[in-house]
Amino acid sequence: MNNIVKGILLMLISSIGFAIMTLFVKLSGDLPAVQKTFFRNLISAVIAFVLVIYNKESLFGKRENQLVLLSRSIFGTVGIIFLFYAIDHLVLSDADMLNKMSPFLVIIFSAIFLKERVLPFQMVTIVLAFIGMLFIVKPSFSVDFVPYLVGVLSAIFAAAAYTFLRVLGSREKFYTVVFYFSFFSTVVLLPFLIMFYEPMTAKQLTYLLLAGLFATVGQFGITLAYKYAPARDISIFTYSTVLFTTILSFTFFGEGPDGYSLIGYVIILGAMMYMFFRGRKAAPPV
Repeated sequence: MNNIVKGILLMLISSIGFAIMTLFVKLSGDLPAVQKTFFRNLISAVIAFVLVIYNKESLFGKRENQLVLLSRSIFGTVGIIFLFYAIDHLVLSDADMLNKMSPFLVIIFSAIFLKERVLPFQMVTIVLAFIGMLFIVKPSFSVDFVPYLVGVLSAIFAAAAYTFLRVLGSREKFYTVVFYFSFFSTVVLLPFLIMFYEPMTAKQLTYLLLAGLFATVGQFGITLAYKYAPARDISIFTYSTVLFTTILSFTFFGEGPDGYSLIGYVIILGAMMYMFFRGRKAAPPV
């Protein structure tokens, strides 16, 4: 198994983790987005903290990596804030579609800033996946411009955060990177939690804790994925989150895909499989 295949598999594990996280966030009911986000990041910080201490590594990384770690955390946190703003002010499908532009932007950023070579077939595959996403979400745009601009910014900031993950590569342990981001986000969101906090039932708290647990799986997966493989080879697989989320939505809420969504699934799955088999041939096993 070469590093590209490892990156792809880790990205798929990450997508499953984030999809299950979304399920528990929805099951937790009508709570402020900041409150849900806080618990999501708090659990990740606790788990990453345990791993860092167990492995006797640095909690906040090496001195020479501070700028990259801080940049990843800032862009990631701002991206989450923008995403939740877009979700609050847009049709959910519109907000999700705009945020799903981030994998495409990661490839562009990596080509510009990291000098990673992008082959023509990879660009075509990313475009096909984006077209498939449009079939699934079927955006219905309104004339309100600002929320859509914020939605685009959420994708830009998320892509920047993932690009910084690629920069870190093997410079830091993956659990150090996750702890740094989760701790930073938790501290930044704490004042907002205090302002907007709403009492929760035991069930809601349990759902949020589980959401945080699976968010950690997703975060670890994507952090390790970008450590093993270039963005151009694996970022497309973040689109698989939509497939896993749809399966969970149908199972728990009875929400099934329509004909256009099925077309989108076929396009995305075809692009994923094509990228997977091309990636296997791109590098020798390690």
